[in-house]
Formats: sequence, structure tokens, C-alpha cells
Amino acid sequence: MTRILAIILFIAATVSTPGADAFRTPVRILFFTKSQRSEHSVIKQTGGRPSFAENVLAGLATTNHWVIDTSKDGRIFTPENLAKYDALLFYSNGTLTEPGLDSLPPMTTAGKAALIAAVRNGKPLIAVHTALTTFNRQPGKIDPYLEMLGGEGISHNAQQKAKNLCVDPKFPGFEGVKGGLELFEEWYSIKNFSKDLHVILVQETSGMVGNLYVRHPYPATWARMYGKGRVFVTSLGHREDVWTNPVFQKMLTGGISWAVGRVDADITPNIESVTPHFADLPPEK
Repeated sequence: MTRILAIILFIAATVSTPGADAFRTPVRILFFTKSQRSEHSVIKQTGGRPSFAENVLAGLATTNHWVIDTSKDGRIFTPENLAKYDALLFYSNGTLTEPGLDSLPPMTTAGKAALIAAVRNGKPLIAVHTALTTFNRQPGKIDPYLEMLGGEGISHNAQQKAKNLCVDPKFPGFEGVKGGLELFEEWYSIKNFSKDLHVILVQETSGMVGNLYVRHPYPATWARMYGKGRVFVTSLGHREDVWTNPVFQKMLTGGISWAVGRVDADITPNIESVTPHFADLPPEK
């Protein structure tokens, strides 16, 4: 039920990029795009063809020595299958242990436990956009999956142009956004932040339209450790023109490179200093 989207290209020529040796070893990534509640257009497969995001990742894979397998089959989460991958990339949605929009089986309870255990034990995890709305909207205690991410997507208002302030331009891939970035995008309002987040991008809420943004600035992209596993999370990635934006591609590549250990970064927790009111939530309707 998986599709290999990119085959690693071994080039005999000398690589002159500093630190390039770290990039010669292939990295196999599971791109999991199952949607239980709603499916975004960038991950929608039509007629058996790869989705928009898959095609973008395939292009990035050729220059970054990635092999990407895409799956919407929840049964893939077993300890044996997870051991095949160097990293996990999630663009999922909803309660994955329940039937979804496709005809493929949901994740099992044991599979969810295997996922969380794998990351805790050192498996890198990259979570993009709707991954923040996976296993959310559940009553009671924060879901273990969201505890792993370090934040939970609430919802969003209408797509609009808004700004993200970059508070760590030294993080891999973010060197070019020292002044922040402005995009037309679908912006998640987020809650239940872990206090150990190393925030990279901050959502600037001033001037945004919609009840969900009536709040102080809050983390929008971050890195953290979950046990031994490196976790990189970004709320960006709804629109096709975001996926083709070189700035987004560089940031995503940097996040993946850090998560898989190709590069290092200082991820000292900074959430309380750069977003002191992160726990303040927008008023309920």
C-alpha cells in the first residue's frame, strides 16, 4: 500500500557543498497522508497519480538523497514496518483510528502506540499543517499524539495574508527569513503547547481577521525532543503555492535535515520568552 516516489540519485561528481558528506547517505521517509475528517487538495491522489505534495517532495528528494514512500494505509504502523524508515512525515487529519475518507483501513490502537513509542525511542518525526489537527478535538486529557507534537490545532478562519516572525534564523533552512515571512495561507490557531518548545516562527496575530486570531502571538513552527526523537512541526503547508514557494521548501528541507540528524541546532526551549502569552486562547464563539 505504499508508493516509492523518488529513487536516490548517486552522482559520481565531487560534491563541493560544506558538510555534504552527511547528505550522501540515503534517508528513507514515510510520508503518511491519511485523512479521516477532511482531505486537503495538496495530498489528494486522483486516478492513482501522486498528489501535488508528493511531486514536490519527489523533486526535493533528488537533491537531498531521500527516498519517500507515501501511504494512506493505517496498517503500516507496526514495529517491523516502522523500523524500515529513517523518519516519519505526517500530513494527516482527524482520528486516524477511525474509518476515513479513503477505502484503506484505519490505524489500529496498537499501531498508534507503536508510532508514539518509535518516536520516543529516537525515530524522527516531521509534522506539517493538518498533522496538528490529527487526534485533536478530543474531550479530556490531551491525546498522546498531540503531546508528542507539542501543540494542538484548534481550527482556522478564512485564508488570508499574515506574517510569521522568525525568532531563530540560525535554525537550518531559516537563514533566509531573518525578517520573517508574509504569505497568503490557511493559518491554524493552536493550543496546548508544551513548555519545552524551541520556537522558530511566531504567528503574528495583529491585523488578522477572524475570531480564532483574537489572541497574542503564538508558536507556528518549532522543534523539540520527544524522548530521544527529534520532532519538527510547522503549521504551514495548506496551499499549492506554499508548497512551490522556495522559502517553504528550504524551511521544510532544513527541518527534515535537522530531524534526521544531518545537521544540528540549538533547540533550547524559548517558548516562554518569545511568546509569553502562548497559553492565552481566543474567545469561544
